[in-house]
Amino acid sequence: MSPKLSSKAMIARRARILDAARWYFLNFGFARSSLGDIAQRAGISRTLLYRSFKDKEDLFMQVFDDWMLSRLPLAMEVVRAPGTKRKRLFEVCRCVLLEPWSEMEAAPMSGEFLEICQGLSPEVAGQHRTRLLACLNEVFDDPEVALVFLLALEGLIEDQPRLDVLERRVRILVDRFTAEGA
Repeated sequence: MSPKLSSKAMIARRARILDAARWYFLNFGFARSSLGDIAQRAGISRTLLYRSFKDKEDLFMQVFDDWMLSRLPLAMEVVRAPGTKRKRLFEVCRCVLLEPWSEMEAAPMSGEFLEICQGLSPEVAGQHRTRLLACLNEVFDDPEVALVFLLALEGLIEDQPRLDVLERRVRILVDRFTAEGA
């Protein structure tokens, strides 16, 4: 019988699995990513992978959940940190959009990844959106302005731009929403 893992080791193993799965989903797509390949990349057995995740859809949803929702506490810290509204708003965008986009930009299946995230896990996507909206509302202190900013932010990725283009777009958006009189 194998020794029981510490909670720290279990967290580290889960992180390895989610990182391996995210890499496969982004590079090969959902259909062409096998649980066996993901397990091998994570350095575990396929059996152990099945003990941790019900199926490939469950793993995919948890990848999305971990990757996106884990960024929101940091974004909330940024919101509450000292600095101008412009600086804090840009840093929130960096945490929740630009950093994940930098990994996605080079991946051949990033468009599919985004599409499947919405289709397989509308509740996780909705939870991410709700928490991001709450974060933006702390910056603007106006729910309507926060919602309009979020809608505009979502529109910036519609054509799946390069990272440098997306960053310029985010800066323009942030500048417009934080200009005097905005």
